[in-house]
Amino acid sequence: MSIMSIDQLTSTQIMETSPDAGSMTQEELIEEINRLRKERNAVILAHNYQIPVIQDIADFTGDSLGLARQAAKTDADLIVFCGVHFMAETAAILCPDKKVLLPDLEAGCSLADTITVDQLREWKKQHPGAVVVAYVNTSAAVKAESDICCTSSNAVEVVQSIPEDKEILFLPDMFLGSYVEKMTGRKMHIWMGECHVHAAIHPDEVQELAEKHPEAELLIHPECGCSTSAMYEVAAGGLPSNTALLSTGKMIKHVAQSPAETFIVATEVGILHRLQQENPAKRFVPASEHAVCPFMKMITLEKVYRSLRDDIHVIEVDPDTAARARRAIERMLEIG
Repeated sequence: MSIMSIDQLTSTQIMETSPDAGSMTQEELIEEINRLRKERNAVILAHNYQIPVIQDIADFTGDSLGLARQAAKTDADLIVFCGVHFMAETAAILCPDKKVLLPDLEAGCSLADTITVDQLREWKKQHPGAVVVAYVNTSAAVKAESDICCTSSNAVEVVQSIPEDKEILFLPDMFLGSYVEKMTGRKMHIWMGECHVHAAIHPDEVQELAEKHPEAELLIHPECGCSTSAMYEVAAGGLPSNTALLSTGKMIKHVAQSPAETFIVATEVGILHRLQQENPAKRFVPASEHAVCPFMKMITLEKVYRSLRDDIHVIEVDPDTAARARRAIERMLEIG
């Protein structure tokens, strides 16, 4: 039997002869990931809550809105999504001609799991004619039953775009919904869902840190359990006047422009890596060191390598569901 050159090997055979992830060092894994990324014309997208090394190797790191925009405009053939399941679904919906991979299928979302498509359909029956606003932290099936999606970056603008005589069903995050109500003055029907990580950041913890670091700016994600009380406390003078409720993407921009040197950050701790990298002279204090999403930490270098090598795991959405969900997502992207 003749021995084939590398040029004669099929892509499948190349994958079969690639080294096993368990036998490689971190540097070797990164080298292999970079090789496969180039060979397969792949782009790696990572959420701000991913582990540091995944953020470091990504072509783009951002929040849900930023990642959706990057997925929609990429010219790559392959998208490796380092986030959670609903995010990879969104990329698959926006890029039907691309292959979307999620390195770990177990990377889910406790917030997305708080509402099913059957529950939404029943809710809609109770409010005929209402406009359904779905946070992107939802399944494709739920998005397909919605009129427009939003992220924490643009939820206020999305609700403001809806005619004032329209009834609104906002789902599934009750903290973000409460924040949007206060910012817009619009009364909405809000689904009582929550992210278990953000809900566990308590107002007392934030208050204590604000007193300990009086010079610090306080940055709070609208999903946080402390967000509603934080707005009241700011108004009453109980928290620093320079408290800001921001998405992770807006936190990144805010810190870069702020003259402050210390920040208390109330969201999942993964954001601290990027904040510190981009602002090495500034100090970042987590509102809770226990605010760790286990789903966001599931993706590792080994899993990214295997995903690129063996197409693990391809995320596909039923065409009819995808078409209806795409309308809701694109309406969101049009607003900003």
